[in-house]
Amino acid sequence: MKHLGVSIIFVNDKQQVLLFLQDNKPDIPYPNIWDVPGGHVESDETPQECIIREMKEEMHLDLKDFQLFCKKEFNDRIEYTFWKKQNVEINKINLTEGQCLKWFTRQETAGTKLAYGFNEIVEEFFKSIA
Repeated sequence: MKHLGVSIIFVNDKQQVLLFLQDNKPDIPYPNIWDVPGGHVESDETPQECIIREMKEEMHLDLKDFQLFCKKEFNDRIEYTFWKKQNVEINKINLTEGQCLKWFTRQETAGTKLAYGFNEIVEEFFKSIA
């Protein structure tokens, strides 16, 4: 059975999405590649509980009022991608995973290889808010 993954697309008032740069460690998948925040669902939690836990662990954010954008099956997992309109102040985030955060426009994400096949989901998201 495929494992479950969760991710969240934060979108700001400028219609940009928040991505983080994976750590540059050779022992992790996609080192030094931009990614959508998220993680793996534990056996005792729902995808909604997982994304709340992951954002608390990775960014110290108390996540509320988010919505499911899509559920997509990949070769390695089933991904639940949530979204929330929030102007996250990246200079105030104490990131515990990854190197840094950055806001990306639709054009910038289209020209950037994202980890875990997220280009497709991010592009679908931009189409949905256009």
